[in-house]
Amino acid sequence: MLYRRLGNSGLKVSALGLGTNAFGKRADFEASKRIIHYAMDNGINFIDTANIYAGTESEKIIGQALEGKRHDAVLATKAGLVRGGGANERGSSRFHLQTELESSLKRLRTDYVDLYQIHTFDPETPLEETLRALEDMIRSGKVRYIGASNYWAWELMKAVGISDRLGLNRFVSTQACYSLADRTPENELVPMCLDQGIGIIPYFPLAGGILTGKYSAGDREPAGSRAQTDPNFGRFIHDKTIGLGDNVQTLASKLGCSSSVLSLSWLMHQPVVSTVIVGATRVEQLEENLNSVSLTLSAGDLDELDVMSRPFRSGEPFAFYRLQ
Repeated sequence: MLYRRLGNSGLKVSALGLGTNAFGKRADFEASKRIIHYAMDNGINFIDTANIYAGTESEKIIGQALEGKRHDAVLATKAGLVRGGGANERGSSRFHLQTELESSLKRLRTDYVDLYQIHTFDPETPLEETLRALEDMIRSGKVRYIGASNYWAWELMKAVGISDRLGLNRFVSTQACYSLADRTPENELVPMCLDQGIGIIPYFPLAGGILTGKYSAGDREPAGSRAQTDPNFGRFIHDKTIGLGDNVQTLASKLGCSSSVLSLSWLMHQPVVSTVIVGATRVEQLEENLNSVSLTLSAGDLDELDVMSRPFRSGEPFAFYRLQ
């Protein structure tokens, strides 16, 4: 396994991380436990979850599965998106974050989380309040590092500036939708993070399956695909994305790997990326995707991928989660 620093911090994370939003939903406890143990047995140490995944079931499953293995994992969770209908069951106020951290720790069966992430920017809470609350969590020993998610570049830079001014711990990472099918972070977020030493953790690295080769002009809703189970996903399946999928598949065949492996490897070749989180509902999926860590792309391969995906630097992000 290849390990990298998380941003400019001293924390080392596996180049391939495990995303767990399917745990407790599309993968039951036993399947999820097998995936977690297989991941860790093969060098994956970064496990990412959130307080809202599968209605808190993801955190509960991870807590049980990590018994006896907690010290080997870099465990990351999040808070900030809507948890309920109450006035304070959302956002990044001190009130909400402290409540959610304590609940997450109980579900995860641990005294601390390695990376605590704000799930999205909260326009109704002063950043200073959020950052001071996170600082207190670090000082208490319940949180080791802090990160952001779904922040625009200016919001993240403002947070960094406040932390520097007040002498607080900085965000060491940020999660963003980033893939060959969504290169919009390269316009502002990537250069900002490179300048400030913040690691990007891409989510949706396979663009919901578009970069796996499963979609084609003749079959835009393959059985079991996201396009079939989620009607809203159909808006991403069009000639442009299908063409990208076909081009990635052609290059992958030439290199002797799958489209998924090639797409994940491309992200790992980006200097700003610390770890790439990819989900799984079966061990076999994770086994295949682990091949991305050992795939070395030449300058020519990277140029070819750049050309075929360059149109995806413009337009709207593939996914971006915000408070309404």
